[in-house]
Amino acid sequence: MDDFARIGGFTAEEFDAALRRLADRAREHATRGGDAPAFRRASTDALSRLGAVPDQGRPLETALEALLSDAMAYGMDTGHRRFFAFIPSPASPLSWLGDLAASIHNRHAGSELQSEGATAIERGLVRFLCDAVGYGEGAGGLFVSGGSMANLAGLCLARDQRLTREERPRGVVYLTRETHASVAKALRVIGVFDGQIRTVATDEALRMDPAALARAVAEDRAGGATPFAVVASAGTTNTGAIDPLPEIADICGREGLWLHVDGAYGASIALSPAHRSALAGIERADSLSWDAHKWLFQTYGCGVLLARDASLLPGSFALTSDYLRDGAAEGAQPNFWDLGPELTRPDRAARLWLTLQVMGRAGVGRAVAHGVALAEAAERAVRTTPGWRVVSPAQLAILVFRYAPDGLSDEMADAVNAVAARRLMEDGFAVVGTTRIGGRLCLRMCAIHPDATATDMEETVARLDALARELADR
Repeated sequence: MDDFARIGGFTAEEFDAALRRLADRAREHATRGGDAPAFRRASTDALSRLGAVPDQGRPLETALEALLSDAMAYGMDTGHRRFFAFIPSPASPLSWLGDLAASIHNRHAGSELQSEGATAIERGLVRFLCDAVGYGEGAGGLFVSGGSMANLAGLCLARDQRLTREERPRGVVYLTRETHASVAKALRVIGVFDGQIRTVATDEALRMDPAALARAVAEDRAGGATPFAVVASAGTTNTGAIDPLPEIADICGREGLWLHVDGAYGASIALSPAHRSALAGIERADSLSWDAHKWLFQTYGCGVLLARDASLLPGSFALTSDYLRDGAAEGAQPNFWDLGPELTRPDRAARLWLTLQVMGRAGVGRAVAHGVALAEAAERAVRTTPGWRVVSPAQLAILVFRYAPDGLSDEMADAVNAVAARRLMEDGFAVVGTTRIGGRLCLRMCAIHPDATATDMEETVARLDALARELADR
């Protein structure tokens, strides 16, 4: 019995055929172009076939085809060039290859002894990213599953560095209504509850108001609370806004507060020379979340936590146990399992490493800058289309807009915009998200796909216009 039969009950020939089928699908997916739908709804029959586990195994070819045809072909294609909802994930085929290579070898990336090569790559990329945001030599961090885990780890670090155990029930953290929902979830997990969270006012551009922050901190101190952290945003999901980081950092410095910046989306502009200045002040953050699976074109599950002083990380996350001693750090640098919440860690860095090796920093920077230009093209299309209004101008590749012609009530406009977005998605041409700004329902486009064009943006706006006018005339 050969190894394939021993491990999985299939032959070497069947395995080779499966690899060829996957390679064909990869090429199809990479070259699908604009004619492919950005959204496909699955049939009930297809979904019903996925839930059962057979008593006896079935041929690999049959099972793989069911996976590709019944499961993977449906839903929102977040890597489609006209997927503009949420924050898209236009993963490069280079990332697929790096992810596949890491999966094949399945190195445990918790300790250097278990994954010397993967550890060297991760350390090098962490240093590269620290340099990109202006962190000094003492900075460091690690790859995590995404912005949610990076925010959780960063806020755990903030709690441990700024609060004693006795102070934790009085600890207060500051954010805005625009702060990503993962932050509130992270705070709940680390024991900071709703009554300890202050929502700071924003300015007209939906950025944190530093004066309002300073007042809130003073009021809390006077009331006996213990302010300990501020969460600022470098690229909000709603509008792409960047909070005034230098002013916020000044307040944090005066008040002894930990500054965590959620840069999961927007930190990637650090690699675009034309846009890097928008992140001024980010180098003063104590910790920073950054997602490579957003604007660095990686597959999902590739985020990073950076800390300005990496020596603080083991104080929150390191532990010892008899069964971990064989993997103890051999050099001056601690193992990654001592820097974050996970002990067992996959190799998340290989995919980004391969992408950067092939594209180079300059190539990735150009791709990031292209997204900014796409949103600006969409804004021009909206401004020249009668009846449409720009609610939040293009920034960090995000545009918020709304169909609101004279004579149409706000309530009716809300309904028209929502239905137009839904119908556009169901048609499959593009997926545009909705949000609420100032209480009114708006449409939102986040355009970061390197292959998308200004024509894609213009055609999407034109189709939304046709749908909205049809709905408004009913």
